[in-house]
Amino acid sequence: MDPSRDKGRLAQDDKLTDRRNRAALDWTAEGGCPHIRAFAQHNSGSGRELDVSALSELLSLPGSEKAARGLEHTPAEIAQQPEAWLSTFEVFRKKREQIAEFLALAGIGASPRPRPTVFLIGAGTSDYIGQSLTYLLRRCWNCEVIAVPSTDLLTHMDEWMIPEKKYLWISFSRSGDSPEGVAVLENARKNHPEIHHLVVSCNAKGRMIRESADDPRVLGICLDDAVNDRGLAMTSSFSNMVIFGQCLAHVNEVGTYQEVLSQLVQAGRDFLPRAADSASALAKEAYTKACFVGSGPLRAVAKESALKLLELTAGKTLTMSESVLGLRHGPMAALDQSTLFICFLSGSRRVQPYERDLLEEIGKKGLVGCRVVVGGSEIGRDSLAEHYLASSAIGGVADDYRPAVDVIFGQLLGLFSSLRWELRPDRPSPNGAISRVVQGVNIHS
Repeated sequence: MDPSRDKGRLAQDDKLTDRRNRAALDWTAEGGCPHIRAFAQHNSGSGRELDVSALSELLSLPGSEKAARGLEHTPAEIAQQPEAWLSTFEVFRKKREQIAEFLALAGIGASPRPRPTVFLIGAGTSDYIGQSLTYLLRRCWNCEVIAVPSTDLLTHMDEWMIPEKKYLWISFSRSGDSPEGVAVLENARKNHPEIHHLVVSCNAKGRMIRESADDPRVLGICLDDAVNDRGLAMTSSFSNMVIFGQCLAHVNEVGTYQEVLSQLVQAGRDFLPRAADSASALAKEAYTKACFVGSGPLRAVAKESALKLLELTAGKTLTMSESVLGLRHGPMAALDQSTLFICFLSGSRRVQPYERDLLEEIGKKGLVGCRVVVGGSEIGRDSLAEHYLASSAIGGVADDYRPAVDVIFGQLLGLFSSLRWELRPDRPSPNGAISRVVQGVNIHS
């Protein structure tokens, strides 16, 4: 590697970190530090106020201490999210006509052409992006939409494909260099040239965008470099690619989505300090297991939150995720008093009663150490959880749009739990078991 190029890249990363920290501190000055009141609801139905500003304290640390503790990137990348969503919307708005034209060629939009089957493709967190968007895109585009892991397509592409079927593949990748994602896109372009591909990434120099730039059936979209997380765990990149996917769902009705986005941004700003203080307090309780549940698109949030906590604690906190109704079918056996139980509560009157039943059952049986409810409509004095977290601005927002906001709690729980285990959140894998970009995958023909 050319040392001068490496120094230049590091200098650029330092400048980006400074910009993120300044933006994050601007946010704390507007209400995140140090007089935030985070409301936590307890068994009695009464509440207590936590006069804490856990996230802003991390953001305010001296640069030398951040570097020593592995806190240069992850806290700021989490904190910047609501403002970054507006930047992502601007990326979409500027390219909207080009995107709409490409989607129309693929069969999406007002065109009378047969609608395609849409695959939402990614690995790990990028797969959960697709899972969080499936319901919304299916409803808005009126076609079949399926989240398919790139790790499955790499080994079973032919089994997933139906001959003579029309397809649109949307790939999500922070780096654009994931070996499975690169190989899947390359194989599909070679063996199924009729497929249209939309690649959404945070890295303009990644292979997935760079190597397909001249292919008319591939449209690459790169988000702002600020959301190309430098920390190991995907945080801002996850929520911003989710926001971009929501923009795609409303490609021909931008005004309608802009109103929703305004609510999400306000909800995120309000939720960040509340979630940070709650996550910090819960991390100190030293639970060794965590179970996350959700329904519909919020199940994807449960999966991503479980992964964030597992990654950022290097597996010292064991995690699991399940659908609300699926938990009773075996996985509930893993719950015990060392378990922190988190339910992403649906706002749907049709769905929420099932979730309330589960929370009540778990409480009556004394199966877990603590129950946390995120989002939904406030449970009130029947106290089906020990902690309740929601933004006052999220009311009336459909579950389809909530993943970008709700996942912030999972990210923050991972961050503070990482610190509790005396790990370095930016690089939480001391034995190198995992890395920022997956490595060591041999691609076999």
